[in-house]
Amino acid sequence: MPVEKTPQKDAYDMILEAIDIGVYRPGDRLVESELAERFGVSRTPIREALQRLETQSLLARDGRSLIVASLDHNQLAELYVVRSELEGLAARLAARHAADEEIEVLEQMIEDDRALVGDPSALARANRRFHRQIHLASHNRYLVQQLDLVYRSMALMATTSLAATGRGEKALEEHEKIVAAIKARDEQGAYEALKSHISIAFVQRLRTDGEGDVRY
Repeated sequence: MPVEKTPQKDAYDMILEAIDIGVYRPGDRLVESELAERFGVSRTPIREALQRLETQSLLARDGRSLIVASLDHNQLAELYVVRSELEGLAARLAARHAADEEIEVLEQMIEDDRALVGDPSALARANRRFHRQIHLASHNRYLVQQLDLVYRSMALMATTSLAATGRGEKALEEHEKIVAAIKARDEQGAYEALKSHISIAFVQRLRTDGEGDVRY
């Protein structure tokens, strides 16, 4: 699977994106020379990017090799607990601070995403954009930074739970409830709607865990 070479992205961003879209999956070995050739950069920035990713626990050591890390059950549960609380807070703050135009964008995203229900990978990317828009609508830079860290770790989930039968449609219904609460300036309702959304996603993750890693 080719990775688009974008001049504005550095080696770190390109490797992280490759992990996020499934070019490299948990357990895959990353080799400096191969990465340098793939992304068209020298080995020095690749080496620095790999060191940074290892420090962030996105890569792990397997002997002398670096491999894409994986999340065990406890790590996954811990990640969802943190994500649920932070995303709920983002929705609460969005209900308080979001501009009308930001809410309109969220509503349009839901409408546009209906066309992607039959394409789980595209819907998963759209889902991340939707959640990112809520993060930004919170108007709290520190919260956005922490959620960026959470979503970085979520790249270690290899596929999407949105592929489960009926999950795409259900997720969009949940998105509608979240945005409706934000639009109504119902801070507690937005908080609870988003936490419920994450909880349902986690349950789906656990149900399909035996069939392979899923990301949502």
